[in-house]
Amino acid sequence: MKSAPVLLVIDVQNGFCTGGGLPVPDGEAVVPVINRLAAKFSQVVLTQDWHPPGHASFASAHPGRQPFETITLPYGPQVLWPDHCIQGTRDAALHPDLHIAHAQAVIRKGWRAGIDSYSVFMEADRSTPTGLTGYLRELDVRELVLCGLATDFCVAWSALDARAAGFEVTVVEDACRAIDLNGSLDQAWAQMRAAGVRRAMSTAF
Repeated sequence: MKSAPVLLVIDVQNGFCTGGGLPVPDGEAVVPVINRLAAKFSQVVLTQDWHPPGHASFASAHPGRQPFETITLPYGPQVLWPDHCIQGTRDAALHPDLHIAHAQAVIRKGWRAGIDSYSVFMEADRSTPTGLTGYLRELDVRELVLCGLATDFCVAWSALDARAAGFEVTVVEDACRAIDLNGSLDQAWAQMRAAGVRRAMSTAF
């Protein structure tokens, strides 16, 4: 018998909320929605962006570059971000109002200094796995429900990789918020739809 669906709560951290290093507009609004949603799932996995100081994705690591510029790193194009979610800092901590005591695992990503990691399954070089796929397969999980920050980056990349790995995937729209950089939100939804990702509201659960 297959395992129950897993709720994957992506990067609901201080760094992506108001006052953080890389705030997503209205990011903290997802917290109460996700708390209610998580109560309906027996299996929950949390993720954290977990960068070392001077990470390759930080504009500050590239003299003369500004946040939100795109450069080319050995693995391909990379958007440069403000310093955010540095390991062990308040910025990297989960939002204090996120209450999911029954979560079974926390996956940290982006901790390799030279590679960014939007997806919680595969880092941005598209060859280094995080280990989450193996964890879920060991539990015989077939279905994932995704929420968190940000819709058009970490949530979308994770949803696409989950589909590529063979999981059934739903993204909960009102439990996510987006950065929407140069039309990235519409592009992300189009890519997810084309990959067979379902789109739902939290009231559907």
